[in-house]
Amino acid sequence: MSRFGLARRLSKLGVCSRTEAARLIVAGRVAIDGKRCTDPEFPTHADVRLQVDGRDVVAPAYRYLALNKPRGLVTTASDEQGRDTIYACLPTDAWLAPVGRLDKASEGLLLLTNDTGWSAWIASPVSGLRKTYHVKIDRAPDSALVETLRDGLTVDGEILAAVDVSMLRAEARSGWLQFVLDEGRNRHIRRMLGALNIGVLRLVRVAIGGLVLGDLAKGQWRELTLAELAACGLAANPDAPIVGNAKGTPSAAPRRAPVAR
Repeated sequence: MSRFGLARRLSKLGVCSRTEAARLIVAGRVAIDGKRCTDPEFPTHADVRLQVDGRDVVAPAYRYLALNKPRGLVTTASDEQGRDTIYACLPTDAWLAPVGRLDKASEGLLLLTNDTGWSAWIASPVSGLRKTYHVKIDRAPDSALVETLRDGLTVDGEILAAVDVSMLRAEARSGWLQFVLDEGRNRHIRRMLGALNIGVLRLVRVAIGGLVLGDLAKGQWRELTLAELAACGLAANPDAPIVGNAKGTPSAAPRRAPVAR
């Protein structure tokens, strides 16, 4: 039987983030089988009864969301610098964690879930899910640039490469490139272009495997369909209850939340 520290158990149950769970525990607001526990690392297993503020913790139905992340938001629950976060765009009725990250200056498709097994699968190289980005640069691209990027670059002693690079559009002083990655190292694309003294004007993730951003507006989110989940490895948690209907459509129409500005 899997054993986890108390804070991690609460996070896995979708109560809140692990950091926030630790705060609740230290504050004496969490009980195990009726006894208060103030140790965030206290070992627990799935059969124990957990309570927060006297209320039983019940595992929620798993949820899987796609968000069109706007530029300028950070991918975190709370920011020490007080910057606006993606949670300004998300529903408040459940704790959902991002699957991977997009940095503050990047935008586009970001997945969120309270199913940690599925999240780990999506983020793992074993899943084979490739990520596609559209990138606007501050110079007109040409075939020579595309070939250089396809060959890969050594940046600060690290080899950075893409599965594929192609030119989408060339303008007089700028243009768009498409990058396909099978791994996501820190600022991967920005570092590749920076090594060639090329600036990034926009960086938009448009697809993760077969999941595409489509016409989802900035700051808008929707539930993933059952077909989309199956296409990207829902089998990582086959018994998960899912918010959605049997026809594989979202449980509700896409909703718009205020975007922090």
